[in-house]
Amino acid sequence: PTGSAVPYPRAQNVTWISTNFKTLLTWEPKPSDDYSYTVEFSVAGRDQQRNFHCIRSNVTVCDLSVYLRPLNSCYTADVLSEPPLGTTSDDTEFPHTTSPRFCPYQDTEIGRPDFNLSVNEDKKTITLFVTDPPTALFEDDRQLSIRDIFSDELQYKVMYRKKKSTGTKTYLSKSSVIEMTDLDKGESYCFNVQAYIPIRSADKQLGELSATKCSNNDEQSIFKVYSPAVFAGGILFILLVMGLLIPVTVILWKKKRKALKSGTEGRPLRDV
Repeated sequence: PTGSAVPYPRAQNVTWISTNFKTLLTWEPKPSDDYSYTVEFSVAGRDQQRNFHCIRSNVTVCDLSVYLRPLNSCYTADVLSEPPLGTTSDDTEFPHTTSPRFCPYQDTEIGRPDFNLSVNEDKKTITLFVTDPPTALFEDDRQLSIRDIFSDELQYKVMYRKKKSTGTKTYLSKSSVIEMTDLDKGESYCFNVQAYIPIRSADKQLGELSATKCSNNDEQSIFKVYSPAVFAGGILFILLVMGLLIPVTVILWKKKRKALKSGTEGRPLRDV
């Protein structure tokens, strides 16, 4: 019988999911005990390849991260519906579904970066130290970062605002160590960072936005920190304390003076 006669359902919704070059091919539906899936992939015009873990499998995901080299090539994959593992068939062709084209260098999503910040002594410069997100790829037993792969093409977009403001500004940096200069002295600022790769298509240029981190650089006067009501309460408290201390001090002074006077009157006069 030909492949068209095989009653195995074709895979549906064949999709690439990729973040930081961790690249998965996914599809539906989950197979029954009567059939399995095999994944074949290739660069356009080249021979098909297979991942050993994705041959006659009963799962609906295949990790192709380490197979898609070179990264700047584009790939397609076929998901074949085949007999279950351990069974044989006289068929040479099986139903298959072809994936969309996927180009790792251009299409993988870039995850959120992490960063630390340091307020310089002049209180007008804040330095951000960005950790380049790690990828799923290794070279010579070393895990590669997105900086290792994109090199000078990688930039970082910084969004920042005063801590007590909603007005946001942006800044682009080609470095992972970013000096934010000419900030208002004594003001705290909040920052978000995301990878920016301008050579990509517009919808793939920006990575995931980082968590927000803020400096603690306030040098506000005491009059800005505390409200007038707090000041009034503080002054009233001081006056009450003084109102109690003064009478007590006067009473103690009078007692001491009286004791000294009594002691003097009770002593006999010295002989001359």
